[in-house]
This record gives sequence, structure tokens and C-alpha cells, in this order.
Amino acid sequence: MDTTDKIHIGEIIKQELAGQGRSITWLANKIGCSRENLYKIFGRSWIHTDMLQKISIALGYDFFKVYTKWYERQKNQ
Repeated sequence: MDTTDKIHIGEIIKQELAGQGRSITWLANKIGCSRENLYKIFGRSWIHTDMLQKISIALGYDFFKVYTKWYERQKNQ
């Protein structure tokens, strides 16, 4: 990834959810939001950290590491 690459966290969350075989309804219930709001999150390249924390806990996946890995690559270029 170079400095022009962007992280699309919504797409990454969507892929992880699908990879775990879980439904959108399941995640919406776990994090306390509507399915409609979750679809909006999937379409975003950004997310508030409190929501990212809820999603990380629900899916058992540290999405913050996505940003850490991106930062490390940028720093080393």
C-alpha cells in the first residue's frame, strides 16, 4: 500500500462478517444499531472509534490493527 491508498474500513468489516458466516442482523443486534445503519457503515471508508470498538468486540477481530499495519507501511516507505 502506498500513501495514495486508503483504508475502506466498512468493506473490511463487511468481509470479516461474511468470513465468519454471521448475518447483518446478528451484528446489528450485537452492537445495538439498525440493519440500515450497518449498511451505511459498510459503505463508509471511515468510522467513529467507539463504533469500531463495538464491532471489534462483537466480531472478536481487532480492526484497529488495520490502521496500525497501514501506518507501519507508510512509515517505512
